[in-house]
Amino acid sequence: SSPVFEALPTYKDAFPPLPEKAASPEGTQETANAWTSKLRPLKSSVITQVFHVPLEERKYKDMNQFGEGDQAKVCVDIMHKTGAHLELSMAKDQGLSIMVSGKLDAVMKARKEIVSRLQTQASSTVAIPKEHHRYVIGKSGEKLQELELRTATKIQIPRPDDLSNQIKISGTKEGLEKAKHEILLISAEQDKRAVERVSIDKVYHPFITGASNKLVLEMMAETGARINVPPPSVNKTEIVITGEKEQVALAVAMIKKVHEEKKKNTTTIAVEVKKSQHKYVIGPKGNTLQEILEKTGVSVEIPPSDSALETVILRGEPDRLGQALTEVYAKANSYSVSTVSAPSWLHRFIIGKKGQNLAKITQQMPKVHIEFTEGEDRITLEGPTKDLQMVQLEIEAMVLDLGNRMDYTEISVDPKFHRHLIGKGGANINRIKELHKVTVRIPPDNEKSTLIRIEGDPQGVQDARKELLELASRMENERTKDLIIEQRFHRAIIGQKGEKIKEVRDKFPEVIINFPDPAQKSNIVQLRGPHTEVEKCFKFMQKVVAEMVENGYTLLVPIFKQFHKNIIGKGGANIKKIREETNTKIDLPAENSNSEMIVITGKRPACEAARTRILAIQKELANITELEVSIPSKLHNSLIGSKGRFVRSIMEECGGVHIHFPTEGSGVDKVTIRGPAEEVEKAKQQLLALAEEKQIKSHTAELRAKPEYHKFLIGKGGGNIRKVRDSTGARIIFPTAEDQDQELITVVGTEEAVKEATKELEELIRSLDNVVEDTMSVDPKHHRYFVARRGQVLRDIADEYGGVMVSFPRTGSQSEKVTLKGAKDCVEAAKKRMQEIIEDLDAQVTIECVITQRFHRSIMGPKGSRIQQITKDHNVQIKFPDREDPNGEPPENGEVPDGEVKVEPPVVDPAAPKKCDVIVISGRKERCEAAVEALKALVPVTTEVEVPFDLHRYIIGQKGSGIRKMMDEFEVNIQVPSPELQCDIISITGLANHLDRAREGLLERVKELQLEQEDRALRSFKLTITVDPKYHPKIIGRKGAVITTIRTEHDVNIQFPEKNDENLDQISIMGYEPNAIAARDAIKALVDELEELISEEITLDSRVHARIIGGRGKGIRKIMEEFKVDLKFPQSGSPDPNLVTVTGRPELVDEAIDHLLNLEEEYLGDVAEKEDNMTYMRSSGGGSASSGDEPRGPSKGFVVREAPWTTGTEKAPDMSSSEDFPSFGAPVAAKASPWGPKRF
Repeated sequence: SSPVFEALPTYKDAFPPLPEKAASPEGTQETANAWTSKLRPLKSSVITQVFHVPLEERKYKDMNQFGEGDQAKVCVDIMHKTGAHLELSMAKDQGLSIMVSGKLDAVMKARKEIVSRLQTQASSTVAIPKEHHRYVIGKSGEKLQELELRTATKIQIPRPDDLSNQIKISGTKEGLEKAKHEILLISAEQDKRAVERVSIDKVYHPFITGASNKLVLEMMAETGARINVPPPSVNKTEIVITGEKEQVALAVAMIKKVHEEKKKNTTTIAVEVKKSQHKYVIGPKGNTLQEILEKTGVSVEIPPSDSALETVILRGEPDRLGQALTEVYAKANSYSVSTVSAPSWLHRFIIGKKGQNLAKITQQMPKVHIEFTEGEDRITLEGPTKDLQMVQLEIEAMVLDLGNRMDYTEISVDPKFHRHLIGKGGANINRIKELHKVTVRIPPDNEKSTLIRIEGDPQGVQDARKELLELASRMENERTKDLIIEQRFHRAIIGQKGEKIKEVRDKFPEVIINFPDPAQKSNIVQLRGPHTEVEKCFKFMQKVVAEMVENGYTLLVPIFKQFHKNIIGKGGANIKKIREETNTKIDLPAENSNSEMIVITGKRPACEAARTRILAIQKELANITELEVSIPSKLHNSLIGSKGRFVRSIMEECGGVHIHFPTEGSGVDKVTIRGPAEEVEKAKQQLLALAEEKQIKSHTAELRAKPEYHKFLIGKGGGNIRKVRDSTGARIIFPTAEDQDQELITVVGTEEAVKEATKELEELIRSLDNVVEDTMSVDPKHHRYFVARRGQVLRDIADEYGGVMVSFPRTGSQSEKVTLKGAKDCVEAAKKRMQEIIEDLDAQVTIECVITQRFHRSIMGPKGSRIQQITKDHNVQIKFPDREDPNGEPPENGEVPDGEVKVEPPVVDPAAPKKCDVIVISGRKERCEAAVEALKALVPVTTEVEVPFDLHRYIIGQKGSGIRKMMDEFEVNIQVPSPELQCDIISITGLANHLDRAREGLLERVKELQLEQEDRALRSFKLTITVDPKYHPKIIGRKGAVITTIRTEHDVNIQFPEKNDENLDQISIMGYEPNAIAARDAIKALVDELEELISEEITLDSRVHARIIGGRGKGIRKIMEEFKVDLKFPQSGSPDPNLVTVTGRPELVDEAIDHLLNLEEEYLGDVAEKEDNMTYMRSSGGGSASSGDEPRGPSKGFVVREAPWTTGTEKAPDMSSSEDFPSFGAPVAAKASPWGPKRF
């Protein structure tokens, strides 16, 4: 076979084989039962468990290594391994508390890991009878794994060949005891059970199990014992019976009885059946054997599939053997196998698109299985003999027909050209397929094959082959060249809508220009095409880019805002003139922006010339002077300040002068100040004074202190450091979280101030380094408050007071002694703070505040922010009640569900507040009372505002934006009644202090809307004017310029009639009445002017039209502007190509006509002279010369439209394509697959 066959995908993948027969309902039911029986309830909820490792059992006892070292590494490893989340905390007794969160199985695995890796291990042994060991292990070791997880131990059971009955357990003491107990329980359970093994010849097993295990199931039901008969495939004679002793004895007796009976009464006959027919006797999953056994009571013994024997043995009672034999032969001969010869390349056409050709056959004969083998020139058929013959005839006819109508060929093409042959989105290859009615298989890139296969109509195959070879040979003559162009220029080269690159492509039609995707940030532009054309295009593009680089220089010029309009000039005259004369692009900031910068873009000398002219205009308009001040460049940054703060304040203070610092890093000291003379002088003084101050104050010193001392040095609310700053005048800078050096403290200021501040800070740091230990008494009842939430309060104290370590006695020791260790000042301050906390705890009371539950969410605020603020401000704890369950009410009429006892609810005082309305506040009495007041102030109240119904939709705004904005602005909830109610009342709900503002805001909005309504009524004044439709284009103007001016000037809306309107001469004007009248008058004036115009037709030789019109209409525009006339030249194909229409005022039309006739005369002379020269050149030359001068058509070269290399999304033909797999003589099948389930 040729390599292409080997490269083809397997037919099993491409065309799944048909099922042998439809699945029986019984089979389906059986599958369903098998599936449902395996279902287990899913446990997907996350659980959390806390495990405690006592100090004496901890593996890692190094206190300083908490949060780091081996212990932390182990925890991270456990988290990775199990997927559970671990949190460690140290108890007061130095034990380790580990909180594990995750799914149940993950938590159990993590627990096992924690015990084995963080806890010291003990070990023990337990002895149970050897035969009980397998019950501890369980099926596939599941029981053992579960036991290990549950007890967090490691259990080692001796191997079956080891005579020892000792089971070794290792783990924690607690786990050991648990595991021992569980193992002994399993053993005790097994002591009550009996196991019996009965050896019975394999040939009698089918009589014991019965058809489809019917008999054995009945025995099990009757005796209650479990009977395990080895399956036919396992060559074991032993039947195992387990259960209670009496049950086992009864089952054994029944089995032996059946065995004896069958041994006595049965006889055998041996028959020869072809090996290939054995599977039909066995049937799917052995069903046919079971069927024969059930029907005749005869067991059929088939030799193993790997054996060459063909003898089948029938075993049963003599009178039944004949019936069984008939059944065996009937089943064996019911099916047969046949082959049809068919070239393998025709297989896909026989199958058809999505198998529709085969579907017709298989739908009629579902029991016949048709198999195609890749690379083999045959088709295998298998099925009922009668059906098989009909299918064979149909397929043979199909093969013959296709063989007469089809042909194939193979061509060799370099794989690098394959994607270009396919074309963009398969355009090329699909065209060839359609045109020649063939299928083309191009190998995928990963095959690296050069062979392309063409199949179909013989003539079409030859034509497609020729075309593909031509395309491939052209591609070999092509070349690709990369051009480096900065990505910022790509858009400019392409043009806004691709118009610029289109010009380049039109100029070089044979070159494909491929720009990279903007997301790739690539600078490489690829050119592809014939060698010479690519070179020309390359040089042209380089030139374009060079011009762009030259013209892309940018200058920023600050100009006082008040002078921008003078620079623009009347109607943009000044700016237009500067732009045209300097050939630059000048952009001014928007009128409403605060920017004073004018941006000039173009060639550098041109930009500088434009800047000089703009500055000159400013200088003329105001008394502007320019000064240069020398300031050391190292001070520039500090003078500019953060985001230009300092320099901006000087510029604003001095009447908006401009201060320009040189580029950072240039080393230039000169600073330029520009503006009115007095203000420039003032700015200079301020700048120099600031520079001098910065020079003096720029003294710095550095000192170091441990990061944990920083908070204490700064003090609460920055109190400590403020004292040092106030006394010395120096600025002290502490490191931020991002800084590398966390110990470095910087002092900035005058030399004297820095010395003093450094001295004070050094003393403070020295005292902090002096570590002392102190004790204080704390009532045990308060200990819990300090150590709760993993010692959060103690951690806060340590953070605030220089890392003071506070140690509380162990839980349950009833000791009052608390130890504090740290710097002396820090210990004293921490002690004082703890005393304050204890006083607060002693003075703590709990009061209740009753607020209806529906307001609780509003009081809490977004994410509980309001309640957090009250808790913080008043130093209290606030607890909200659980929400009342609306479904939790007692059943009506005293009804109770069956089997439940009705309990009468306790009598509740109707005046007492509901439990769900009571908010509990704990803290000092006066603080709790203040918090109650603060909570009550947050209860929302409602007020109503009357707003006319017709304004509601404007208040709501588009998609509710208006009402949302008001609700956000006033922090209230505004409810507008639904439109069906036609109600004028709008409700506002919110805090009392917000309601008044919201009410005023709403009424203010109503006033605005009423004014807008009035204004709309005034603006809707409408009048019409009658104007002859022939004047409409002139009134509209070029690109709507004239009508836009009228609309803008008079602030009106002007509508012209549509083409199919009845009144084509009516123009509508809408706006304020005076404006509409003024606009009408302006249109009338225009019409009057137009009516004075006349149109004259003249004859101008069509050969001079192009010269009169000029490049891009430049010539004709000049004439029209100069003579104030309109010129209309004939369109191509008009009856009189020389006829030109001139429209305008009579006197101007005459002048324009004279001018045009003069131009005609002048240009005709040139035309005549050119024609004479051409005639002379043709007549004087010989034949060869003239032939050389004949106009040459454009070079054909190689042109590919929408080629794949412009997209990069090409892919090889796929098997589901209708072109790759055509169908013959069959309608398109429905989308549902006719194949049925796969057998493989």
